[in-house]
Amino acid sequence: MTEFSLEGKVAIITGASRGIGRAIALRFAQAGASVVVSSRSLDNVQAVAGTINSSGGAASAIQAHVGQPDDVARLVQHTLDTFGRLDIAVNNAATNPHFGPLLDADEGQLDKILDTNLKGCFRVCKAVVPHMMAAGGGKIVNLASIAGLRPSPGMGIYGVSKAAIIMLTQVLAQELGPSNIQVNAIAPGVIKTRFSQILWQVPQFAAPILNTLPSHRFGDPEDVAGLALFLASPASDYVTGSTFLVDGGMYVSSPMG
Repeated sequence: MTEFSLEGKVAIITGASRGIGRAIALRFAQAGASVVVSSRSLDNVQAVAGTINSSGGAASAIQAHVGQPDDVARLVQHTLDTFGRLDIAVNNAATNPHFGPLLDADEGQLDKILDTNLKGCFRVCKAVVPHMMAAGGGKIVNLASIAGLRPSPGMGIYGVSKAAIIMLTQVLAQELGPSNIQVNAIAPGVIKTRFSQILWQVPQFAAPILNTLPSHRFGDPEDVAGLALFLASPASDYVTGSTFLVDGGMYVSSPMG
């Protein structure tokens, strides 16, 4: 199925040391892409690259914090120096240092969430787009969240940042379409990662969600990786500006407020 092949393509994946980012990196490599995996921790992301390389794929790891413009520039240059081109960018890096009522957060927490989740995505897009244009096109996949589509208890600022990602995706899709760059977003529900463990491990949060999910289970990172592959592959060439839910039916079935 060549329309889902990433042979000859080079992808950057931020926040790739574990969870969703790691699963996407492994799936892209299986589809033939050369991948550059980045995170704030070099040791963890080197392990991901090692898994890919030992399986016959091509991967390179680099420490890069999307909250630091110099790190983003270094990430892109490393990709070009290592693999010679840049076709796909997955903006997965995110943070959420505040859980609770929105107005209980201080401005430092607000700044950190927006700087990483929103401005980090903006920085990566700004850095990669010129190289995609030079190559004749590209794919950008932004990780949003169901919390960006409807209020999620305790995750107000995070949800605001992800709502902004959805609008950023739509604006970029409109602006970059003439350059053959497709920009889409994925909005996961509760996926079993360390990042979201309070929602699926703590009974007071997990039980009400799980009891109303049509799928009767929380998601795994691999559930997100399959959609990411579609959005990075030629199969999605006529898809842009969209946000896709991967939530087991939570949005249509589960009250979150």
